Amino acid sequence: MTGSPHIVRDVMTADTATVDRTAPFKEIVRILQRRKVGAVPVVEADGRVVGVVSEADLLPKEEFRDSEPSRLTQLRRLEDVLKAGSAVAGDLMTAPAVTIEEDATLSQAARVLARAGVKRLPVVDGAGRLRGVVSRADLLKVFLREDEDIAEEVRREIVAHVFPGEPPTVRVHVAEGTVVLRGHVADTARIPVAARLVRAVEGVVDVRWDLDQAPRRPAGPPRVGPLL
Repeated sequence: MTGSPHIVRDVMTADTATVDRTAPFKEIVRILQRRKVGAVPVVEADGRVVGVVSEADLLPKEEFRDSEPSRLTQLRRLEDVLKAGSAVAGDLMTAPAVTIEEDATLSQAARVLARAGVKRLPVVDGAGRLRGVVSRADLLKVFLREDEDIAEEVRREIVAHVFPGEPPTVRVHVAEGTVVLRGHVADTARIPVAARLVRAVEGVVDVRWDLDQAPRRPAGPPRVGPLL
């Protein structure tokens, strides 16, 4: 895994189960159990995602199976009560589906997951057609990136531009995703800029630095003018 930022297409699961609007309740349960997932996209014949059926959408049927919900419960949880009486995906699904485009960055996907409070997102192309599914676990794959891979990117894409020089005055060391910058710099104002850029590199866990301002070269011997 090289280059940064990585996009959703790099980590998503392309082989994902789907259902259509007519899929019956028990078929959906079987798919969730067989694939060991908590939700499944609902797609049209052309591949467009129109909704998602999750375990949370199915549970009201069991919750209200042996008791009639009170009037207050019906008012407060009308959608769940309606789903308890539904039997096909089109009536059970949560719609519209919260999706992410395949060329979105991993940071964007993480923010969408957090805002929506879900564990998985259908991944779509520009026309809304399903391309895969990305989960919280998929987004964490980036932290499996090799330390030397991260170090090489930091040297090439950041240090070479923020601290130019030959030979380089700043050394890069990475251990368990933590990047350490060491050396001398001519302008210490560049240090926080470098740290911010390094944090944006995929796979970086933390950034530390041991940088200081390079000492000025000592003045040479005084020039002696010509004797008159």
